[in-house]
Amino acid sequence: MTERVVLAYSGGLDTSVAIGWIAEATGAEVVAVAVDVGQGGEDMDMIRQRALDCGAVEAYVADARDEFAAEYCMPALQANGLYLDRYPLVSAISRPVIVKHMVRAARQFGAQTVAHGCTGKGNDQVRFEVATTSLAPDLKTIAPVRDLALTREKAIDYAERNDLPIATTKKNPFSIDQNVWGRAVETGFLEDIWNEPTKDVYSYTDDPTFPPVADEVVITFDQGVPVALDGVAVTPLQAIMEMNRRAGAQGVGRIDIVEDRLVGIKSREVYEAPGAMALIAAHQELENVTLEREQARFKKNVEQRWTELVYDGMWFSPLKKNLDTFVADTQKYVSGEIRLVLHGGRATVTGRRSEAALYDFNLATYDEGDSFDQSHAKGFIEIYGLAAKQAAARDARFGNGPDFGVGDL
Repeated sequence: MTERVVLAYSGGLDTSVAIGWIAEATGAEVVAVAVDVGQGGEDMDMIRQRALDCGAVEAYVADARDEFAAEYCMPALQANGLYLDRYPLVSAISRPVIVKHMVRAARQFGAQTVAHGCTGKGNDQVRFEVATTSLAPDLKTIAPVRDLALTREKAIDYAERNDLPIATTKKNPFSIDQNVWGRAVETGFLEDIWNEPTKDVYSYTDDPTFPPVADEVVITFDQGVPVALDGVAVTPLQAIMEMNRRAGAQGVGRIDIVEDRLVGIKSREVYEAPGAMALIAAHQELENVTLEREQARFKKNVEQRWTELVYDGMWFSPLKKNLDTFVADTQKYVSGEIRLVLHGGRATVTGRRSEAALYDFNLATYDEGDSFDQSHAKGFIEIYGLAAKQAAARDARFGNGPDFGVGDL
């Protein structure tokens, strides 16, 4: 039986050429796998037909938009997943679902190897291969661009020589990856980190400099998941898409960052994630209202580790699964409504309410009706500061007390 290779297929030049390139280099038949995670663009049936026209023996196409939104974007939202406190893991969370379908296709079509189009200096090669190893340790992985010396120039030449049904002359100056959670743009003139992004970099967001009238939206959450917008029930996918539209129109979610890649280099990345950033802002505020103080403090540590694991390609790792359990348990009372005003590139919380809120008006108010017994405060402070008081006294005994300079007191 002829060996088969399952290829993650986008429909673009490089992966279209990779079908024949892999076949010639390895003698294997290629099964193309195209997974719709809300990236938009061409119809998936057209992409499927192109894969077959380029020499694939089979073409597996999956509409994974709802799956991606519910099983990957929502956990990222509940974890407030922001790498370096700014990047909402746009590409990182899409790779595991793509790999899941690649492995499924490999089992279905009897493939022993999977392939991806990543280079040898990016994060995605790690994400694809570690996810594959985690789900199917028996499968081998190859990367045509990295392992089989497939350069863009060679790809264009190969496509023209073989009359492949793919455009070869137009060269986008950027490398772009997008899905319903957001859009990532790199390379080209953006590699000079002094250069400001030009207007053509952006697609999901409008220029926030001259925004339309402010847009107010009320987001209803149930256990950390958005379930309604302005009182209209939505699925996770619908929530993200609608917030992409509304927040994007206000220029919300533009991110320009120099980030630390897993492979050890720094990379300049421009992201657009209007829906993700607006939803995370709302979710964080609802947690401020509903999470107990120590629980909230500890969750921030968990969020950072969770985010690092996902960014580093460890979606299916044991530790990531353990942290999932913790995050999910913290969401038990993260239910209620957040009012956001979207305007001029910002998503601003202007109201919050929840039946599970730990905010008590009568404890918080300074007006009539205050139920907080202030007489308890003096004793609390004395006990709370006792350890610091003892340490300060010891310092004084050993001549190590504070040295107050001129103007310090």
